[in-house]
Amino acid sequence: MVASTDLSGLLGQLKLADQGWRPRAIPLPGGGVRYLYKRRADDPLLTVAQIKDRLLNPPVFALERQAIASLIPALERVGVLVVLGPPIKRGAAAEWDPAARTIRIQPAVVSNGSAEFARVLNHEAIHVAQSCLRGGLAAQPKLLGLSTQLDAQGQRHLGDPVYARASALERALETEAYANQHRLELAIALLASECRQRR
Repeated sequence: MVASTDLSGLLGQLKLADQGWRPRAIPLPGGGVRYLYKRRADDPLLTVAQIKDRLLNPPVFALERQAIASLIPALERVGVLVVLGPPIKRGAAAEWDPAARTIRIQPAVVSNGSAEFARVLNHEAIHVAQSCLRGGLAAQPKLLGLSTQLDAQGQRHLGDPVYARASALERALETEAYANQHRLELAIALLASECRQRR
C-alpha cells in the first residue's frame, strides 16, 4: 500500500530511478567518447549537442514527484487505496478496480522513474473520476468528455494486446485517460469536482 505516510520512501525510490535518465559519457580506448542515454520508444533521437547539454543539465523530474506527492493524498481523501502490486489484468502496468476502490500499480513502474509513474498514476486517477461521474467510486466508469486526441505513445499503448478484447466503451475510456494522462494537474481537479471526500 502507498499511503501518504509512505510517500517519502516512494519518492526516494523514484528519485533514485530518475538517475538512470542521465546520459553517460564513456571514454573510448583510442580516444573519443561514446554517449549512452535512455529514451522512450516515441522520443526522437538526440544529437550529440543535445546529449552534452543534458549531461550539463540533467532532468530532475521535480514537477512529476510533486504531482505524485499531491495526487496520492487526494486519492486517499476520496477513499481510494493505491497499492504497489501486480494488477489483476494480465499485462497491465496499472489498473483501477472500482469494486475494491483500489489502484494497483506494477512495482516495475517505480524503476522507470518519476515521469512514467506520474503519468500512470494520473491515468488511473482519471479512471477514478470517470467512476465518480457515474455515481461513486464503486461505479463502472463513464466518459468525462475530455479530449481524446492521442499522441504516438497513447496510440501505441491502445494497440497493446492487453486491450485486444476490450469493449468499445472500455477503449473509449482508455482513450480519454491516455489522451490526458500527461496533464499532471488534471486528476486532482477532476477528483475535487467529481468525487466526494470521504468523511
